[in-house]
Amino acid sequence: VQLVESGGGLVQAGGSLRLSCVVSGGTFNSYAMGWYRQAPGKERELVARFRWGGGQEYADSAQGRITISRDPASIRDTTKKTIYLQINTLKSEDTAVYYCRMWSPYGDRWGQGTQVAVSS
Repeated sequence: VQLVESGGGLVQAGGSLRLSCVVSGGTFNSYAMGWYRQAPGKERELVARFRWGGGQEYADSAQGRITISRDPASIRDTTKKTIYLQINTLKSEDTAVYYCRMWSPYGDRWGQGTQVAVSS
């Protein structure tokens, strides 16, 4: 199972980014996915995730600015899953490495991360 994130970069404060995570290498019928981030000198934290039973969960810091979504084309595809993280009105505190995470019968898997840097 491989998780590959993309879409990070250097962005000015107030701008927007959309991060992507593509998961492949297995058969995914029962799973949950989410986004985490780790800022310099801080612990990794939840940004947003899809819950096992349905619904979404957001960190307090993400409310109103960040949206997690699925690629509609991958919903019925059991071999490839794609999720996104839309971040609007970027702030300096959004600077971090963003990681994709999947929980499935294959275990708890992480991607390698994509760097987001916000300049003021």
